[in-house]
Amino acid sequence: MAFDMDKIGIIGGSGLYDIEGFASQKWVPVETPFGAPSDEFLTGQLSGRDVVFLPRHGRGHLLMPSELNHKANIWAMKQLGVSWIISASAVGSLQPQYAPCDIVLIDQFIDNTKQSTTHTFFGEGIVGHVAFAEPICEELRTILLVAADEVAINAHDRGTYVNMEGPAFSTRAESLRNQKLGFDVVGMTNLGEARCAREAEISYATLALVTDYDCWKVEEEPVSVKTVIANLEKNAVSAKKIICKAISRIPNAPAWPSQKALENAIMTKNSAWPSETVQRLKPIIGRFL
Repeated sequence: MAFDMDKIGIIGGSGLYDIEGFASQKWVPVETPFGAPSDEFLTGQLSGRDVVFLPRHGRGHLLMPSELNHKANIWAMKQLGVSWIISASAVGSLQPQYAPCDIVLIDQFIDNTKQSTTHTFFGEGIVGHVAFAEPICEELRTILLVAADEVAINAHDRGTYVNMEGPAFSTRAESLRNQKLGFDVVGMTNLGEARCAREAEISYATLALVTDYDCWKVEEEPVSVKTVIANLEKNAVSAKKIICKAISRIPNAPAWPSQKALENAIMTKNSAWPSETVQRLKPIIGRFL
């Protein structure tokens, strides 16, 4: 089934889909050739646009960060007609200027996972190398920044997100290293989403919701689940305001550079593409067939 590519995806915690004005809600299951997504997808309308929401860890928070199937999640978003994804996720602060309940509109990633091979659609006969120097869609990030200002929420402009694997939080030595290297926030989920979104030609940007000071700041209590949940609930209110304001500013048709990421990225000649791989990647590479 083909969809118009004009929908806006939101990936985040379950509290985010409880947004005032999110109308005509319907949960939609999607099967993918990469296995099961995190959950069904909640479709509806918000601020005059078609929206597709995915609870990143599943309803009830059933999946660990390392268990997230980024390929299935992003493939399903593409199949449903999504061309923009706004991600909202908890992060720990690595710098004193980012206090708990602040929001950081990151623009860079550091990969400290061991799962790079699960963060790409390519392989099995089709080789692709997307440009990823600027991993966040700057056009979408700017819209979120302007929206935050319009609703009087202080969102920090730019920052580097260190993607650790988890599920345990950082050791103090790891946290101090990341802090001294000048990185800004640490989280467990967004890099894989961003990589797969770029390969799927979906514009992707992150609202990094600061819940704690990680554990580099010794005068603060070390991060705990209780602290994360309490501050994330507070930050979700701000995130919803930003998202509602931002959605109306997103174009109706995809035409940004990140939405053309595959134009010079696939090295394998079309004539050599294995039919099974082509079938699996049809939503991703369909326009080249």
